Amino acid sequence: MHNTQNLEQTAHILNLALPKMASLAIPVTPENYAIWFEYFAETNLNLKRSIDGLIANGVKFTPEVNLGLYNRFIEERSPEIIENVQIETHILINSLLSKIEQLNEGTEKFSSNLNQYGEKLQTNPNVDDLNLIVMSIAAEVEQVIAKNRQMSSSLETLSTEILHLKDEMDNLSKVAMMDELTSLKNRRSYELFAAEQVTKFVDTQTVCSLLMIDIDDFKQFNDTFGHLIGDKVLAYVALAMKNTVKGDDLVARYGGEEFVVMLPNAKLNDAVKVAEKIRERISLKQLSIGKEKKQNLGHITVSIGVATINTGDDVDTLLSRADEQLYKAKAAGKNCVKFG
Repeated sequence: MHNTQNLEQTAHILNLALPKMASLAIPVTPENYAIWFEYFAETNLNLKRSIDGLIANGVKFTPEVNLGLYNRFIEERSPEIIENVQIETHILINSLLSKIEQLNEGTEKFSSNLNQYGEKLQTNPNVDDLNLIVMSIAAEVEQVIAKNRQMSSSLETLSTEILHLKDEMDNLSKVAMMDELTSLKNRRSYELFAAEQVTKFVDTQTVCSLLMIDIDDFKQFNDTFGHLIGDKVLAYVALAMKNTVKGDDLVARYGGEEFVVMLPNAKLNDAVKVAEKIRERISLKQLSIGKEKKQNLGHITVSIGVATINTGDDVDTLLSRADEQLYKAKAAGKNCVKFG
């Protein structure tokens, strides 16, 4: 249970963190949000000292700086920190909503008291009783007017803050389902989508297929050219996959150099055709880096395993069968599609 002090402290931190992030042009992502929530909560003194030093030296909070702060001070405790921030924000929103609901509770109490006074009037009260009823009603009216006046003065502010917080939470939820490097969906997003497709198959026998994709020899390539170039290759492969599939299909970065493509309403033959299009599209282009002295990176290739949902499948078994086919593609010499 979170007490009032915790809610007030959370509200205070939110009111400090969000404007500060905006003033420094820092995007509201779960990672950045966790950094600045911790900064203003003052629970991580090393993080606070580091950020204070950056600000004092006029350092701009570029994506690289933000990522460095996250990796150094937050990553070991993620995603718990991000989840806690989201929970705290939800609690704050619920707290604000309950304050607004107090207005209705006050009028309901007033209505109940009026009914009681009305019942007393039916008992033929004497002058003293009648006078007491009138005075009580007057007191009730004054109390309701005072409460309404106080509530009305803060109602607009509360509503604005609630809408703002809801927007932030919507943004956090969307970002939490994205892979920042490739702008694809992330593993969590895939798992939720895959679970929906499995349930749909159980209920309606609507088939779906899964592509498991891995960049060939990526570690060797990464070691040769460096991680920054490796990141560009990941982004290139991601864009090629995204431009090959249609709107209902889901493309996600599963982890590292592995990707998944979920194809709703696609039978095995159709899924294999999509996989071949992805493989060809990626392998045809020869990549190079540098504007003046271009360095040839060669052709990037991928291996793909394809599986279609069967009776008795769940998310894990479907993925396992696609991964098994991917292993066969690697064993067959890479840059190919295997299915079964």
